[in-house]
Amino acid sequence: MVWPFKSRFRKQIARIEITGAIASATRKRVLEALKTVEERKFPALLLRIDSPGGTVGDSQEIYSALKRLREKIKIVASFGNISASGGVYIGMGAEHIVANPGTITGSIGVILRGNNLERLLDKIGVSFKVIKSGPYKDILAFDRELTEPEQGILQELIDTSYQQFVETVAQGRSLTVEQVKSFADGRIFTGQQALELGVVDRLGTEEEARRWTAELVGLDPEKTTCYTLEERKPLLSRVLSGSRQGSSKLGASIDWLEFEMSTSGLPLWLYRP
Repeated sequence: MVWPFKSRFRKQIARIEITGAIASATRKRVLEALKTVEERKFPALLLRIDSPGGTVGDSQEIYSALKRLREKIKIVASFGNISASGGVYIGMGAEHIVANPGTITGSIGVILRGNNLERLLDKIGVSFKVIKSGPYKDILAFDRELTEPEQGILQELIDTSYQQFVETVAQGRSLTVEQVKSFADGRIFTGQQALELGVVDRLGTEEEARRWTAELVGLDPEKTTCYTLEERKPLLSRVLSGSRQGSSKLGASIDWLEFEMSTSGLPLWLYRP
């Protein structure tokens, strides 16, 4: 699609927000927004991340798209209250990273969780008959314990995903793999500590990140505005959104529960407080 008024977009900074747990809906929205940034020929992108991370594949696809776009425009990431695990991974797609001194970041690692309800099912007299094509087809089944071979298979999967994460951070921040592994043990740290470790470039607010982004592409930071690309919601959703503000905490809890259920048994780049 050819967009009119290109000169207007060339004098603005595109802005995309990534908030909450990262899953397929986040990926679809962000990839579409990145496509729009490229089509409208914005000179730079400010990526605001306020996320504990999420699914591995979705985080990787967003990172890859950012890395491709970075060949054409400047990208600066701004870490908000929290940018941990998959949030860090996505941030590696930016050329520069700014964090608040108190931002919660880090949690570089992988987690996979399943549920074992075997004892509960025994108490209520429920059992399952499983016919499978191979010994590992029902790995992480919720009605029994993992076997030792299954634990080995899953640990190898986690280790491979972890190595991908570490290598991406090392490449993105010009660090050695050994340097990254020294703090990539699942621990969280502040933006101040992240600066000392080389994970971020500067400490500052989103406004300071915006000003820096403008300067990087030769725009006046005093006059340059951000154009935020948001998902277009249906009219009915926009009309009803105001009436649901009072139940926003309940809605967030429901969203998190849905995320937990939909990702059970999946490797996650996610900080779980």
